[in-house]
Amino acid sequence: MNIRNYTSTVEASKSMVRIEELLVEVGATNINKQYKDKVCTGITFLLYDPQLQQTLAFHLKAQVEECFTVLWKEVKRPQSNTKEMLMKQANRTAWKILTDWTEIQCSMILLKQAKPLQMFLPFVYDMKTNETLFDKVSNGNLKLLT
Repeated sequence: MNIRNYTSTVEASKSMVRIEELLVEVGATNINKQYKDKVCTGITFLLYDPQLQQTLAFHLKAQVEECFTVLWKEVKRPQSNTKEMLMKQANRTAWKILTDWTEIQCSMILLKQAKPLQMFLPFVYDMKTNETLFDKVSNGNLKLLT
């Protein structure tokens, strides 16, 4: 398999902490985690945009179930505990990939190669609808592209 971090041993909680550190470094405030069935599914944070002169909410989601689906397809001879072990691996892998991605985005911001809104625009979050900008566009709820 040629997928980055698919054998990561970094616990998801450590990846989450690293993401929080990175986001604070670029000015994020009010960092919160969302949970489902006692498992963290995403991180929401606020960032002030001086150009817009307003604080925006952003939501980053670890795609654990999607990661599990891809990893499961690679299993040749499943054992009785394979699904449970693979779900734990998918959790580690999804969060590690999100950490790596966040490191790149924040590096671009810190090196003045890009602005925070430019890097996180798809993840602008509408708390009323529980959707990111990307979700709205891909669901057809917001027409930006023709």
